[in-house]
Amino acid sequence: MSQLRSKLDALIAQTDLDVSDKQRELLVGYVAMLDKWNKAYNLTSVRDPQDMLVKHILDSIIVSTHLQGERFIDVGTGPGLPGIPLAIMCPDKEFFLLDSLGKRIRFIKQALHELKIENVTPIQSRVEEFQPEEKFDAVLSRAFASMVDMVNWCHHLPKQGTGLFLALKGLLPQDEIEQLPDWCSVTDVKALNVPELEGDRHLVILSRKE
Repeated sequence: MSQLRSKLDALIAQTDLDVSDKQRELLVGYVAMLDKWNKAYNLTSVRDPQDMLVKHILDSIIVSTHLQGERFIDVGTGPGLPGIPLAIMCPDKEFFLLDSLGKRIRFIKQALHELKIENVTPIQSRVEEFQPEEKFDAVLSRAFASMVDMVNWCHHLPKQGTGLFLALKGLLPQDEIEQLPDWCSVTDVKALNVPELEGDRHLVILSRKE
């Protein structure tokens, strides 16, 4: 654990992020649990916990400064990415983590229990079947194959008028942007600097045209 903590501290030092001791402990604790469960349940293709810090933790928390609002849903969250790291970074915001696979939701529930994270609600459902009573300030995803699929499958989730889609992408997908439906447009693109991660990362912010 101390090796992971040292690595995490070194990565965070290369960003402008403000991360408390407690938050760092929770992030390392989450990686340790993900590593342990991964051996049995195959939750992520990233096998090395040190790599998980770069590819999963930093890649998620780098987005924390771009979250506007209080209520977020992470669709296709897998083992809780980017939702759990973001919930650790933003304890005053509420996160709903949606995935259709039971083993992933079981892991998330166990992680929330062991790490005592209270601002996350796990949901086992297919995204198109999930009908929330209250809509979301933003829909987050880093797992969707394309932004076109994301906005089409999640169109019922953002708040009317103000809700956003936040897509975590690698290279800026110009072809996907051109294929977006007429009711949706890109309002901003943030280039993300993730320490020690090879390749580009972008946050694409989309909104519904009124």
